[in-house]
Amino acid sequence: MKKQVKFGIGIGVIVVALGFLAWLGYGESKTYYHTIAELQTLSGSARSQRMRIGGTVGVGSIRRLSGRVDFVLEGEGKSLPVTYIGSDPLPDTFVDKSQALVEGKPGSDGRFIAEHVQAKCASKYEAAPGGTGEAAPSSTQRSSM
Repeated sequence: MKKQVKFGIGIGVIVVALGFLAWLGYGESKTYYHTIAELQTLSGSARSQRMRIGGTVGVGSIRRLSGRVDFVLEGEGKSLPVTYIGSDPLPDTFVDKSQALVEGKPGSDGRFIAEHVQAKCASKYEAAPGGTGEAAPSSTQRSSM
């Protein structure tokens, strides 16, 4: 009977430890989406949480420095200075006037410290002006015999 009690206690400790680690991981992976205008109205603990901010990259604002990239996100008539310090290279579509989504935390100096940056350039994926959207006809034809 003693072996069964020890085994039960051991299993209980393992289950509690795994539950705690899962809860801790869930709390750290939560990310809230805010607009630039909302970010400026946040206060207290809401301001220190991980979040995602979306906007348009300001024209001429991208500065590539050693170990970081500084740029400005614009949206809703507001602007937000951002510093990207992540280890992943920035996407090829990260250029002036592209839509970007940054993930990280606000810094104490008013800058947003981004750990991840996603970018897209909507014009790159639109149909050409005057195009019908249909596939071009094939240049090879099959003949039946």
